Amino acid sequence: MEVSNKLDKLLFFEQARKISEANYTSDPNDADNLTRWAESLLELSQCQCPQDSLKMIQDAIVKLEQALSINPRKHETLWCLGNAQTSLAFLTKTEDEARPYFKQAVKYFLQAVDEDPTNEVYLKSLEISSKAPELHREILKHGLDQQIVGVGPSATTSSSSAKDAKKGKKSYDLKYDRVGWIVLAIGIVVWVGFAKSQMPPPPPPSG
Repeated sequence: MEVSNKLDKLLFFEQARKISEANYTSDPNDADNLTRWAESLLELSQCQCPQDSLKMIQDAIVKLEQALSINPRKHETLWCLGNAQTSLAFLTKTEDEARPYFKQAVKYFLQAVDEDPTNEVYLKSLEISSKAPELHREILKHGLDQQIVGVGPSATTSSSSAKDAKKGKKSYDLKYDRVGWIVLAIGIVVWVGFAKSQMPPPPPPSG
């Protein structure tokens, strides 16, 4: 049943992507449509191999920036940009690479909150974004970057990238949905907890 639900969701967002692409040809200045298109790409990116995931996220960012050029105060677009930048950060392999993406994400989440101060999803995204670098650090520390979709663009040229992508398929539950990458962050915490549970228990205190 769970597999069926995931497939249904994948088909839903693929259909949404096609609809948005078709709508764009008739009205390229529809900020709502551009944002929906980007949302679909961000969702679909979580179920791809690393190189395709990266490409989809970058494509989504282009569309979101285009939407902002039409409506600079559109909070849904600002929030999605925060999600996209966070996704890019989690695709990186080092803290230095991730840092600028996390900073950009915070900036966009702040702007979304400024435009819609009572939106609980935006507020929660902003709150968790302060913890994102630490979550990323934990992923790298425990080697969990090989167990989620975000194995990093630098890994796409290695001979093991196909195997890494297959491992990522087992972690669809880590992807974020329409409430944003909060789900991803929670999934990472679960993965870290799982990794720690596999470690041998500390020796009992002497005496």
